[in-house]
Amino acid sequence: MDLHFGDSKPTDEEKAAVDALLGPPESSWEGAARDEMRAADLRWARGGREARERRDLLLPGLHAINDRIGWISEGALDYLCRRLTVPPAEAYGVATFYAMFSVKPRPATVLHVCTDLACAAAGASDLCAGIESRLGLGSGVGVQRSPCLGLCERAPAALAIKAGDPVRTAVAAPATVEAAVLAASAPDSAEEEPAAAMAVPQAGDPSLTLLSRVGVVDPSSLDDYRAHGGYTALRRAFQLGPAGVIREVTDSGLVGRGGAAFPTGRKWQATAAQPDHPHYLVCNADESEPGTFKDRVLMEGDPFSLVEAMTIAGYATGAHRGYLYLRGEYPRALARLENALAQCRARGLLGDDVLGQGYAFDIEIRRGAGAYICGEETALFNSIEGYRGEPRSKPPFPVEKGLFGKPTVENNVETLVNVLPILTMGAPAYAAIGTARSTGPKLFCVSGSVDRPGIYELPFGATLGDLLTLAGVRDRLRAVLLGGAAGGFVRPDELDIPLTFEGTREAGTTLGSGVVMAFDDTVPLPRLLLRIAEFFRDESCGQCVPCRVGTVRQEEALHRIAERTGAAAAGDIALLREVGRAMRDASICGLGQTAWNAVESAIDRLGAYE
Repeated sequence: MDLHFGDSKPTDEEKAAVDALLGPPESSWEGAARDEMRAADLRWARGGREARERRDLLLPGLHAINDRIGWISEGALDYLCRRLTVPPAEAYGVATFYAMFSVKPRPATVLHVCTDLACAAAGASDLCAGIESRLGLGSGVGVQRSPCLGLCERAPAALAIKAGDPVRTAVAAPATVEAAVLAASAPDSAEEEPAAAMAVPQAGDPSLTLLSRVGVVDPSSLDDYRAHGGYTALRRAFQLGPAGVIREVTDSGLVGRGGAAFPTGRKWQATAAQPDHPHYLVCNADESEPGTFKDRVLMEGDPFSLVEAMTIAGYATGAHRGYLYLRGEYPRALARLENALAQCRARGLLGDDVLGQGYAFDIEIRRGAGAYICGEETALFNSIEGYRGEPRSKPPFPVEKGLFGKPTVENNVETLVNVLPILTMGAPAYAAIGTARSTGPKLFCVSGSVDRPGIYELPFGATLGDLLTLAGVRDRLRAVLLGGAAGGFVRPDELDIPLTFEGTREAGTTLGSGVVMAFDDTVPLPRLLLRIAEFFRDESCGQCVPCRVGTVRQEEALHRIAERTGAAAAGDIALLREVGRAMRDASICGLGQTAWNAVESAIDRLGAYE
């Protein structure tokens, strides 16, 4: 096992960043200075299972260094590896996997400028050029083009991260050159972000279910949350017992809101029934699908509801520990959730005896670091465990062997928050919302060529036209992208498509996680397709050949036909179809399997390149 990179040593500041997370080293085996070495060190090597079990602290350790310094040097990585007994070669593979880390020197401040679909349509290219012109060499700011930052309702967007103790962040959205430069150069002086409720055009509507508290309660106050019905569902859960909760969730017809639409009650039952212990609960809050920002709004505007919902899920499935895997690009959601967890622990709503019911449960937040693939559940498990975020082959399924090889239930934020109304209103009343096969309310992320972009809550069964009318769709609509980059385009004459899982499937498209992006005829379609192809090429983890090679070939072909139509593009379109079939049939996970969807739908439904 290679333990050292060479002679590189950590600086005092780098060591302090790691020690702040792990505590001071107990021996020279962990990196303490030789003059601090005790006699026991000469006879005992620290290692074995106890040391290896700390591998899951690798990602938090990388965050600690990156937050303090701005990048990860060989000396810092070497020190972290010694503290965690992780081979440096493996840790290097992890550090280079994530877009938010750098193993090369860079300025302490990095300005991430979103260039993804919604921001591209809102002028991100000109914004980037203007910022780079203002922030030249020597400014102390590195400008980095970024995939979707989850701020599509305020496109174009930029996120500044200034390393230090503490790390400082600032968001500029909608961003101008001046606002983005101010955010990067003086994060503490940047304009405060608007309230989460500004992303909910329906805020205050009494008919809302999932968004009813956003803009109504103080997201920093547990008392205000409880005054508006908070923790009623958890008390109901304790009355029902674990089996009763699972029965209610099953009878409600709730299915996962991440796109796969797997029945939630069946997943919970399968986890709860496993004889192996401990069981784990993982909340996937790493929404990275371009155009998706609903979970961010929920976490920023109603954070206690997620804590309550996770507690209920843990209780039902027999888990005593939950992990909340949060997008690294969501600093305000992180602050809101940390505050919520602290208040819940202090008031006995988390800990060894939740609400005096003898049930122990707590939640740990783990920050992602910029990897779309970690939205796949097994890739997320690998990321938490301190490995590269690469998907695992299935079976075994997570309900049998998930996080740390133990039975694990994984749900995203919106799915979990749906459990609260199921318990408070009862499964029959919840199932009466929507359609027979798609029950309950659904959140949609609307952006692009609309007057009122934001999060909308509608019952399943409303049509695409109903939703776009609410959002104020503009004239000269050219196309609508459903489901994000992994979804598909539909035409302006298809607005009668019902927004249900079965309705979109019958229409030959997908609902995905609820992304609805409208584009008018001023947006160049070939450029959009090229951006989608660039996204998948960047985000492919490279583990399987069909995805790793296919996403590159797809982008190359789209580059070649960017200015061509008709017969001049026919050869490359045939190649795209062949590559797309190979990715769909042979890729390990959903990223490769869906990387061709949007391009295919644009060719077949919109007549791109004709």
